Amino acid sequence: MNYEDFKNEVMVGVGEGLKAKGYEDVSLSIHSVEKMNNGYDALTVMPGKSNIGMNINLNQLFEMYEAGTSFDAVIDRTVESAIANLDKMPSYDVSMLTDYEQMKDKLAVEVVSAETNQDYLSKVPHKDMEDMAVVYRFVLESNQEGRSSILVTNAMLDTMGITPEQLHEDALANAPEIRPVKIKGMTEVMMEMMPKEDQELFGLMMPEEDERMFVATVPDKQNGAGVIAYPNFFEEAAEKLGGSFYILPSSLHEVLLVPDTEEISLKELEGMVRDVNATQVSPEDKLTDNVYHYDAEAHVFELGEKFEARVADHEKVVSDKEAALSDSKHEKDSLLSDLKAKKEEVAKQPKKDAVEKATKSKGAEL
Repeated sequence: MNYEDFKNEVMVGVGEGLKAKGYEDVSLSIHSVEKMNNGYDALTVMPGKSNIGMNINLNQLFEMYEAGTSFDAVIDRTVESAIANLDKMPSYDVSMLTDYEQMKDKLAVEVVSAETNQDYLSKVPHKDMEDMAVVYRFVLESNQEGRSSILVTNAMLDTMGITPEQLHEDALANAPEIRPVKIKGMTEVMMEMMPKEDQELFGLMMPEEDERMFVATVPDKQNGAGVIAYPNFFEEAAEKLGGSFYILPSSLHEVLLVPDTEEISLKELEGMVRDVNATQVSPEDKLTDNVYHYDAEAHVFELGEKFEARVADHEKVVSDKEAALSDSKHEKDSLLSDLKAKKEEVAKQPKKDAVEKATKSKGAEL
């Protein structure tokens, strides 16, 4: 079965499966979903009494089918997933979604790759942040089972009558309130992911003061890398880490923070990020392959390579100044040496010559 046939058969099969389970008042349709990093074809299931539907990724379902999962099994899993979401799907008033005053307290910020999403970014308000872009989202609901949200587009702003500048200001004020930043040591994060018996098995201890890697994200760990755009994030992180640090884009969902010490180089960190992105991070969750740096003294966030270039330029300026001072001192020492030599030459002249010169000089004045 090719992909086009598969999509149509899935829509029919899911529709029949939902009716068999008593969910008859639903409508199904197929359309393309534009999404940051990776768009996809979706089967949209819309409850009859709701103005908000759910999207099921058809591309992922087809991958399951091609990997060996039977078509019937794909349909059964999709129906189960649809029912689970339909039962807890909230209902929203469409008029509220166009009323900025009602929606602005749901504003959150996220960061994405500016290069990967170049075309899509032309349709959404955003702020550049090195080679990343800060985008904005209305988070309607977020819990352990998932998140319901809407990406803010230029068309939405036009409808709401809001400027990108006002949106940015409101988002930076609201996001830390509804999605506060969480910075934890890697040891603590690993402990939270393991049962207590496994912690003891692997000998994990509570994080110590010399923790060498930290994780920054938000409580629900969804698109948490956006915390780097929060006001005062870098200053607060620098205080926790004890100074300047590197930022590793682990994924769209979190960033890793590594204290800037001589123990590890920028090239090593860049290699680590590229390797993890290539082997462990799905394309839709990838942020960038670059490493960033925060200079706690200069209060500067920048690409790691820019930081190294800036340090190199500064060191050259200092070196040139030291060289100039050294040349100046050498020249001064040389002048002093010449003066000293002349004084010594005069001191060695016979007194008679000196008297005669003085007398002649005096006679000339008379």
